[in-house]
Amino acid sequence: MFDNNKNRRQLTLAALLVLGSFHASAWADAYEDAAKKWIGSEFKPSTLTPEQQLEELKWFIKASEPFRGMKINVVSETIATHEYESKVLAKAFSEITGIKLTHDLLQEGDVVEKLQTQMQSDKNIYDGWVNDSDLIGTHFRYGKTESITDLMANEGKDYTSPTLDLKDFIGISFTTAPDGKVYQLPDQQFANLYWFRADWFDRPDLKARFKEKYGYELGVPVNWSAYEDIAKFFSEDVKEIDGKRVYGHMDYGKKDPSLGWRFTDAWFSMAGGGDKGLPNGLPVDEWGIRVEDCHPVGSSVTRGGDTNGPAAVYATQKYVDWMRAYAPPEAQGMTFSESGPVPSQGSIAQQIFWYTAFTADMTKPGLPVMNADGTPKWRMAPSPKGPYWEEGMKLGYQDAGSWTFLKSTPEKQRLAAWLYAQFVTSKTVSLKKTIVGLTPIRESDINSQAMTDLAPKLGGLVEFYRSPARVQWTPTGTNVPDYPRLAQLWWSHIAEAASGDKTPQEALDGLARDQDKILERLERSKAQATCAPKLNPERDAQYWFDQPGAPKPKLANEKPKGETVSYSELLKSWEAARN
Repeated sequence: MFDNNKNRRQLTLAALLVLGSFHASAWADAYEDAAKKWIGSEFKPSTLTPEQQLEELKWFIKASEPFRGMKINVVSETIATHEYESKVLAKAFSEITGIKLTHDLLQEGDVVEKLQTQMQSDKNIYDGWVNDSDLIGTHFRYGKTESITDLMANEGKDYTSPTLDLKDFIGISFTTAPDGKVYQLPDQQFANLYWFRADWFDRPDLKARFKEKYGYELGVPVNWSAYEDIAKFFSEDVKEIDGKRVYGHMDYGKKDPSLGWRFTDAWFSMAGGGDKGLPNGLPVDEWGIRVEDCHPVGSSVTRGGDTNGPAAVYATQKYVDWMRAYAPPEAQGMTFSESGPVPSQGSIAQQIFWYTAFTADMTKPGLPVMNADGTPKWRMAPSPKGPYWEEGMKLGYQDAGSWTFLKSTPEKQRLAAWLYAQFVTSKTVSLKKTIVGLTPIRESDINSQAMTDLAPKLGGLVEFYRSPARVQWTPTGTNVPDYPRLAQLWWSHIAEAASGDKTPQEALDGLARDQDKILERLERSKAQATCAPKLNPERDAQYWFDQPGAPKPKLANEKPKGETVSYSELLKSWEAARN
C-alpha cells in the first residue's frame, strides 16, 4: 500500500538536503568572494601569484568549516606589526573563514603576566598568544605549552596548511627546544643593531679631524674601542653641527622594567660574555647561565656561570660610562620608549643598542634624519664587538614574537586560533605585513623584488636580513628556565649600577646571587619535569677561570686599538659571502 505520509517525509528531507546544499554552496561562494576581495585590495604585494593566493585561502575556507561562528580571542603586545594584524588581518580572517576573531593588544608586560596566570591556573584566558621566543626555555620545561610539532602531528594534522613551509621561517631555530620540537611559530622579528648618521660620517672635514686625532678612518665601528672613540669625538670635539648640539651616543637609564631588557637583550654577549654557539652560547649563554645536559646549574662565577664575570662587569661599566659621558643628560632619566624617538630628532651621531623595530618611525617624511627624496640620512649596521668576543659567538639580540598555544585552552578553540596563526604568517599576507611593520619572518619575503625595491629607503634593513651575518643575532635561548621570574631581577640590580649606588661588580654579584636563588627554588619545587635546574656547588672562581670558555678571566687590555670599516665595503663583504 502506498504511504503518502512517508513519501511526503522523504520529499521534504530531499528538499531540505538540496536547500542545505544550496546554502552551503552559497556560503562557500561568499567566503571565496571575500578572499578574492582581500587579494585584490589588501594582500599585495605577495610572493604568490593571485591564483596561488586564492588556492591558499581556499584551504583556509575549507579547514575553518567546523569552527564557523565560534568566537576566538588572541593577544599580542602593541607594536606596528600586531596593530596591522589586529585592525586588518583579523577582520580579513573573519570574513574569509566565518570565525569571529578578536585580536587584543596589550603592553608586553601585561601579556606575560596574563600568560603566567593561565599557565599557573589552567583557566583559559586567551586561545592563542603571541609572546617572545625568549620564553622558549619556560615553555618546554613546564609542560603547559602545546608544541607546534605535536599539534601538527596529532589533533591539528587536518588543520595545518600544506603551504605553511616551516623551513621558510628565518627564526624557527629560535623556537626549537633541546628535545627537537618546535614550540612556537614566529610571527614577527626585529634585531638590535648599530645605528649611525651616514651623512655626518661621510663629511670630509669630520673624517679628516677624526683621522688626525685617532689615527684611523671614521667609519662603522668594528669593536667597542672604536665606538667609544667616535662617541667621544662627536660629544667632545664636534659638539655642534649646523648650530645644534650633538652627542656621540644614546641610551636610557631610568629604573624601570625596560632597563632589564636593555641587558637581557644580549648586552653581555655583545661584549663577549658567555660561550660560543648559535643561536645561543653553550654551556654558558648570554645571560651568564650555565647548563649541563640541559639542566641550568648556576649563574654565579663560583658555580660556573658568567652573570658576574669579567665580561659582564666590563659591559656594565661601559654602559654606565658612555651614558654619563657621551649621551644627552636627560638620557639617564629615560625609559626605553622615551629614548626611542630621540635619534630621529637629529642630535645623535650613533647608537650601539638600537632596535630595527624603530625603522618605520625613523623613516617618516619631514624628520631631520630624512632626505627630501625619501631616503634616510642614517644607516644600520652590525653591532661592534667587545674585547671578550670571539668568532662563533652570538653578537646581538633578535626579538621573535611567536604564536604559542597552551594545553589548558579547549582543543576546538586552540585549533581555530592555530588557523589564525597560520593565516597571519601565510605567504598570501606575510610580504605585505613585512612592508607595513618591517619585522620580516620569511626568507622568501626578504629575497622578494618588493623588498629590493624598498631597500634604499630602509637604511640597511634589507641588506642586513639578506646577509650571512644575520644568524649571529638571536633571542634569549633555552638556558633560561623561567623567563618571567628571572627577567624581573635584572632591572632592579642594573638600576643600582646606573644610579651609581653600587659598582657594576657589586650590582652583578647581587643579580647572579638572586638568579641562583630562583634556580634553587625551581630545583626544590620540582615544578619543571623536563631539564629542571640542578645547581652546582660553589667553588673558588679561579677554578672556573682556568677551564675552557666562559667565564673568561679579566683581560689585561680591555681597550685594543679602534677598528672601523666603510659602510660600502661592509655591504660588499656581505654580498660576497652570499654568493
